[in-house]
Amino acid sequence: MSLLSLLTPSEVQEQLAATVMAKRKVKGWSRQSLAERSGVPAPTIKKFETTGQISLRQFILLWQCVDQLENLYALTKEDEVLPSSIDEVLRQ
Repeated sequence: MSLLSLLTPSEVQEQLAATVMAKRKVKGWSRQSLAERSGVPAPTIKKFETTGQISLRQFILLWQCVDQLENLYALTKEDEVLPSSIDEVLRQ
């Protein structure tokens, strides 16, 4: 079952693109420099930064250049469910 979200997939794509671009700029890299490091063509990076459109594989290649893959991988881990009441704590 899906939870209601106020975010759209497009908004998330745009935020991911903005984050990669910001991290690239902090490192002082041009798109071409990131392209050389990641193997993702510079025109693809430009398209990603302006539209949010990119393949998952290419996104991962970019991410591993600007941040740790472990940080991205951590998003796949389920959050620990904490008790919501004293009764639940006592039952455990």
